[in-house]
Amino acid sequence: MRTTRREFVAFSIAAAGAGKAWAAEPPWAELRAGRATALLRHAEAPGVGDPPGFDLADCSTQRNLSEAGQVQARTIGDLFRANGIGAAAVYSSRWCRCLDTAKLLGLGDVILLDHLNSLFGEGDEAAARSAALLAWHRGQRFAAPAVLVTHQVNITRLTGLGASSGEIVFVRIPAESEIEVIGRVATAA
Repeated sequence: MRTTRREFVAFSIAAAGAGKAWAAEPPWAELRAGRATALLRHAEAPGVGDPPGFDLADCSTQRNLSEAGQVQARTIGDLFRANGIGAAAVYSSRWCRCLDTAKLLGLGDVILLDHLNSLFGEGDEAAARSAALLAWHRGQRFAAPAVLVTHQVNITRLTGLGASSGEIVFVRIPAESEIEVIGRVATAA
């Protein structure tokens, strides 16, 4: 999928002391106004993929947030609040590292959304699942800023960009055109 970029902003924010000084106003303003969505890769969870035989119903079988990742998730929530977003419509993949990140943001109730589940190893099904997420999103009328907590592979599939742990990719998802990346904020664990 081709991604257009009207504005591309990248900032690194330290896990402690992040706030307005590093915030990119245009993407945050677009998110506050409901004209953009935040795609958030889960916070730091060491490793790649999941152990063989992992079970989505059992977090102990999955790759989970490290202590630094838990701090990072809380700090990302603070960053949202520092940029005028105290509450959001928060959707998450069912993977525990995403769900824990979403909860630790402290922005509101978390809604599980299968469209955000990992595409890692999905092969030919990945395109159809990404299209289903886009169709779902285009059908929504969010009452608050929307934050979608998902996986690197999902963000790459949608935007063509890699995303580090805890990175926020701000996008516009128009009804009938390509996804537009309008900014990025990388956070450190």
